[in-house]
Amino acid sequence: MTDKKELVEVKLTIDGKQITARQGQTVLQAAQANGIDIPNLCYDPRLAPSGSCRLCLVEIEGQRGLQPSCVFEARDGLVVKTNTDEIREIRKTILELLFNEHKARCTVCDENGKCNLQSYAYEYQLGEEALGPVLYTEPVGNYTTGNLALEYDPNKCIRCGRCVRICDEVQMAHALTFKNRAAETEVTTAFDVPLNESTCVLCGQCISTCPTGALYDRSAIGQGQATDLVKTRTTCIYCGVGCQIDLNVNPKKNRIVRVTSEIGCIPNDGNLCVKGRFGMDFVGHPERLTTPLIKRNGKLEEASWDEAIKLIAAKLK
Repeated sequence: MTDKKELVEVKLTIDGKQITARQGQTVLQAAQANGIDIPNLCYDPRLAPSGSCRLCLVEIEGQRGLQPSCVFEARDGLVVKTNTDEIREIRKTILELLFNEHKARCTVCDENGKCNLQSYAYEYQLGEEALGPVLYTEPVGNYTTGNLALEYDPNKCIRCGRCVRICDEVQMAHALTFKNRAAETEVTTAFDVPLNESTCVLCGQCISTCPTGALYDRSAIGQGQATDLVKTRTTCIYCGVGCQIDLNVNPKKNRIVRVTSEIGCIPNDGNLCVKGRFGMDFVGHPERLTTPLIKRNGKLEEASWDEAIKLIAAKLK
C-alpha cells in the first residue's frame, strides 16, 4: 500500500484578501485559483513558468524590488500587492515596448476579440505613440513559408517563447528554437530549415499557446474573427482517447473554421494532435458522402438509410 502524499496548504494575502493555496503553487497560480487577475503573456499552465514577459510583476512585502509572480512560490504569511500605481506604470511601459515591434492591425486579424495583447492594450489605455508605426523594421525570416497547415507572422510575434516551450516540453518534437539575442531574437527552426523539413509533427500546439495570433491555422485565415465564431464542445472522432475539442463555427458561412481545445478540460488538457486540430475539414468538403451507397449491377448507387441498414443486417445474419 502506497503512502498518500499529504496536501499542505499555505495562507497568504493578495490585495488585502486572505487566500489559501497549495504548497508548490506560485503566487500567480494561487491568485488565479482565487479569482484574482494578474496580467501575463508568457504563462501557460501546461508549461514550466519562464518569467520572461515581466507583465506579472507584483510587490511582495519584505522582497527587494518587484517579483515575477509566475515563478515566485506562494508561502505562508506572504503579503502581495498586484495593482499599485508603480506596477501599473511598469506594465504599461512593457506593453508599449512590445507594441513598438508589433503591428497592431487588430481590425484585420483573425484573433481580434480574443488576443491577450489587445485586451491589455485596452486595459492599460495605450496611446497612439505606442500603437503607431513599428520602430524595428528589419526583415525577419518566416519558417512556415510553403507550409499548408501553419502560418507564422513575425510582425505579431512578441517572442514570449511559449511556442518553443510547448514544442519542447509537451510535444517533445523540438522543432522550434530561438536564434540571436536581445532585440534581434527570432523564433525559427534548427538551422533555419523550412518547417516541412524539420522535426515538426504538425500538431498545432504552437497555435494553441500563442497569445497574440502570430501563429494560426492557415485554412482559417479570413473565414471569421474570434468574435464571429460559436464554439460547440464535442469528442474527437479519430481515436479512443476521447479528446475534448471545440468546433469553432462561423454561423454566417455554416462551416467549421478551426478546432480548438480548452486548457484544463480532461483528458487532453487543451492538447491535440494533427488529426484532431486539422482533420475536421471533411465535414464541409464538397465531395463528402451525404447518403449511403449500395453497389448494384457493378455500380455504386445512392440509397436510403433504411435500405442500407436492412442490407447490412441481412449480410450479418
